[in-house]
Amino acid sequence: MPPQLVLASSSRYRHELLARLGLPFTAVSPDIDETPHPGESVEALVRRLSLAKAKALIETCPDHLIIGSDQAAEFNHLPVGKPGSLAAAVAQLTMMSGKTIVFHTGLSVFHSGWACGETVVIRTEVEFRLNPRARIERYLALEPAFDCAGSFKSESLGATLCRRISSDDPTALIGLPLLAVVELLEKFGVELPCSSPDLGQ
Repeated sequence: MPPQLVLASSSRYRHELLARLGLPFTAVSPDIDETPHPGESVEALVRRLSLAKAKALIETCPDHLIIGSDQAAEFNHLPVGKPGSLAAAVAQLTMMSGKTIVFHTGLSVFHSGWACGETVVIRTEVEFRLNPRARIERYLALEPAFDCAGSFKSESLGATLCRRISSDDPTALIGLPLLAVVELLEKFGVELPCSSPDLGQ
């Protein structure tokens, strides 16, 4: 029987994405320090934090498959995270206007019983339009994406701010790369798709 599945996140976006697979899971918020290390690349940052989130639940979720994920945009080799406020969101989107920005989405699937796992990073390029402040403010008034990396919610009104999105996994930019999730879960014996509501229970 496959191990029980745990999502190491309080993000509603990741919760909604994982629910698409039809697998039962619980969501637990990990408590970790997300401060970047000196000189750490953005790709290395999201890789490290994804694994750290999964490992943070090892003791409370023994013999579980734990999914950890983290995302950050990259601007001038520095991470751009969640703005948290209107002023910060305006500043982020103004900074990215007219530029091509790389969003890095880390994913870690860790088996707490076997003390092993695998981590990948999915890269997404977003080419932003030249967005005047008025357009940015209209977007944020209708889509206050203060809990999204780079203030960018691609699955809805964020589409009005960009010209092109390029990625091997269209769900990565939303917060959880489902194509990679499926591949890693299958490596740990989870068969998908699955119609059984009792899988993992």
